[in-house]
Amino acid sequence: MSNPPAATNSLLRSKLFWVALLYFSEGFPLGIFYDIFPVWFRQQGVELRNIGLISLLGLAWTFKFLWAPAIDHYRRHRIWMAAVDVLMGVVMLTFAIAEGLPLWVWLGIAIFTVLSATNDIAIDGYTIELLNRDEMGLANGVRIGFYRVGMLAAGVILILSDVLGWGGAFACAGLAFVACAAGCLAAPRENSVAQIAGVSLRGELAAISRAPQTLALVLLFVIACVWLANRVTHWSSGNDRFWIYAWGITIALFLALILANAARRAPAATAQDDAMHGPMFGALMDLLKRPGIVPVLVFILIFKLADASMGFMVKPFWVDSGFTATEIGLVSVNIGLGLSIVGGVAGGWYTDRKGIYRALWVLGLFQAASNLGYALAAAVIPPAAVGTSLAFEHRALLYSASAIESFTGGLGTAAFLAFLMAIVDKQRAATEYALLSSVFALSRSFAGWASGFGAEAMGYSGYFFLTFFLAFPAYFLLPWVKTMLARSDTAHTDPTLGSKP
Repeated sequence: MSNPPAATNSLLRSKLFWVALLYFSEGFPLGIFYDIFPVWFRQQGVELRNIGLISLLGLAWTFKFLWAPAIDHYRRHRIWMAAVDVLMGVVMLTFAIAEGLPLWVWLGIAIFTVLSATNDIAIDGYTIELLNRDEMGLANGVRIGFYRVGMLAAGVILILSDVLGWGGAFACAGLAFVACAAGCLAAPRENSVAQIAGVSLRGELAAISRAPQTLALVLLFVIACVWLANRVTHWSSGNDRFWIYAWGITIALFLALILANAARRAPAATAQDDAMHGPMFGALMDLLKRPGIVPVLVFILIFKLADASMGFMVKPFWVDSGFTATEIGLVSVNIGLGLSIVGGVAGGWYTDRKGIYRALWVLGLFQAASNLGYALAAAVIPPAAVGTSLAFEHRALLYSASAIESFTGGLGTAAFLAFLMAIVDKQRAATEYALLSSVFALSRSFAGWASGFGAEAMGYSGYFFLTFFLAFPAYFLLPWVKTMLARSDTAHTDPTLGSKP
């Protein structure tokens, strides 16, 4: 029997190959959720307002950090990935045999999103442990590309629905998930990482109740989670006193727990130490205890603020400039996707060779400067009705602005993701990365909300020009970023945290 070709062996030993495979399998279910389910529901005659409710089920991705500690505790990332892929395949096969759109389908989609979010946690944790510091840049370029390829692959399922019907399309999706599970099991075995000696969940909660500062922090964290959920569910819209009640209950609970433990309170230092090693909030406590973490968290929040602030207004600008949906889809979405992948790979290559710190500020400048291209286009191109014949120079200018913005966005994203992966503790990689990425997501939410007001008040050109300057506040925080990178580099080389044979 002949041996496998050397090229095949080399490919299977390549970390980039496994990063590509894993992030394809991470992007695929997101594409199913956003591209397949709404079309399926609409073709079954579901009203638009009910289709919009599907977005509520996407809260699983927002709150995945809540059960990320379980992944870190039990580890076995490859088993987690394979198991949830198989279960997502089972959900797809269940949909394949369903007739019409039974009510239990909503439960099936909810289970699907929780499984997909769990898959994200396991893949991110596994990848962080797999990669060395000098490999994270290029790996993130590959990650960006194949994650989006996975999302686009869901479009193939949509096409198959016209050929095979929804039953056949969902059956094919189920088989694709089983194939992803097989790929996850074939990935290299995880490195052994020293486990943190923790306390029980009950002990952790008791310790939190005895430490006033820690308790206040946890309750603020819970309120923040309620706020995130409210942004999607709009619970507060039907009750003018919703937040009065929410804050009242929070403050009352804080005072009640403090008073209940006043007579038997353990030393605050002991309680805080126990809370830091707990299974639920331990990673959050440990993260916030690190020197310089506050400016680093602010950096994470605002590094891509310029990019995020402009992003929500780009498509409306195309429409108001007279471009049709076909042109927007072809240039701004499809071609833009390809250029962002190329930019991600190029940014990753630069990050690995020049280091994460230098890549952050250099590639961040390129990322911010691309906003000026849109500011120029908005100043030159006059408003026009959709479908209006546009001057060649105007069309070329906006195409160029879009291409540059997509490419440089990939540059900055590759460096930024490498930074997030580099500063997490590999003992709690999945949990810490989920928390940090949630902080980053907050900036997109605020930026999207504020961008409409800014564009209306200043016009597209003035607002796009303003977004360029939003990139620079993050640069004042780079000294703390550099220190954090140096500290994490020292921690990662500690022999107690490294891989073992």
